[in-house]
Amino acid sequence: MRFIEDLDVKGKTVFLRVDFNVPLNDDGTIRNDKRIKASLPAITYLLGRGAKLVLASHLGRPKGKPDPKMSLKPVATRLAELIGRDVMFAPDLVGPEVESLKAGLKEGQALLLENVRFHPGETKNDPALSKALAQGIDIFVNDAFGSSHRAHASVVGIVDFVPIAAAGYLMKKEVDNLRKAIVNPAKPFVAILGGAKTEDKIPVIETLLAKADTILIGGAMAYTFFLAQGRAVGASLVEPDKVEIAKGILKKAEEKGVRFLLPLDNLMTKSIASGVVERVQEGFPFPADLMGVDIGPKTIALYSEVIAKAKTIFWNGPLGVFETPAFAQGTIKIAEAVAASSAVSIIGGGDSIAAVDKAGVSAKITHISTGGGASLEFVANQTLPGIEALDKKA
Repeated sequence: MRFIEDLDVKGKTVFLRVDFNVPLNDDGTIRNDKRIKASLPAITYLLGRGAKLVLASHLGRPKGKPDPKMSLKPVATRLAELIGRDVMFAPDLVGPEVESLKAGLKEGQALLLENVRFHPGETKNDPALSKALAQGIDIFVNDAFGSSHRAHASVVGIVDFVPIAAAGYLMKKEVDNLRKAIVNPAKPFVAILGGAKTEDKIPVIETLLAKADTILIGGAMAYTFFLAQGRAVGASLVEPDKVEIAKGILKKAEEKGVRFLLPLDNLMTKSIASGVVERVQEGFPFPADLMGVDIGPKTIALYSEVIAKAKTIFWNGPLGVFETPAFAQGTIKIAEAVAASSAVSIIGGGDSIAAVDKAGVSAKITHISTGGGASLEFVANQTLPGIEALDKKA
């Protein structure tokens, strides 16, 4: 995989795929610009060295047709403020008007294309769209790690039609840090996995069983594992169709000598909407009318003790219903424990990132991934479609 610092970009038209999938308010203003700021090192590097810069990103899920609520126009305005220079905005992704704007770029100028997902060919990795995107482009740079698990036209397809392809700063930073966790991690290696869907984590758990010393489980997925052990979990959210898979994971963990820890106690409620903790439940069965919504104090203590001894930590997914303050304490306490650890710590996933932000400990985390789904897939497969495309081109 080539890197932008290896290239001569002066006077070249560079297509930079970024991840500007930022949350917008109802009035179209940007609620959080972290993803824009994460791409600034590559943008300022390329502009500062005289590139003619064409930027592209998706925003939301417009399902292959224009939607004014998901336009990147507000992003062009914010980017211009951040870099202190004008950013032109193209009203479309391809076509004569866009080609004219691209051709008119001067050294050090930037043009942001409209949302790539306004075209159905983007998510289908349509070769015709890929070729059109590559029209007039000298160099393709992928700095959108968070989109690189998608084999889309602006991520993968375009690479076949450009002379040179390379990785940007953010892409390189993500890959380097995630490789620390999965290629040769310092031991003990502790993985923390939460969230609702067991299915999303199965490939990751399979990989981690060959790497981790201890896996800490929280969130609703814990109740599917309890169900696999024959435990009665009341009204807790479970995935009955994943019970056999969960049984297989538990068996494999035992065979490999990996500590696979499930919560010792759980906060219980009658309904998530109530925001009321009815009791702290230890043991089984759970009351039939109650559901687990967070890890309890004994689990927090045990997990924190394990985390304190770790040398490498990978964390993805909340340990409770983090959106509700009464059910967020377990996730926040684990965030504090990870931050207090001297381990190399890598966090991916929106709620995990929100937890370290809420706990005020972001600065103490080694690496916070910009791509939740992408970081999971990278850990599972040790590559991504977007990375494979760059490797193949190199």
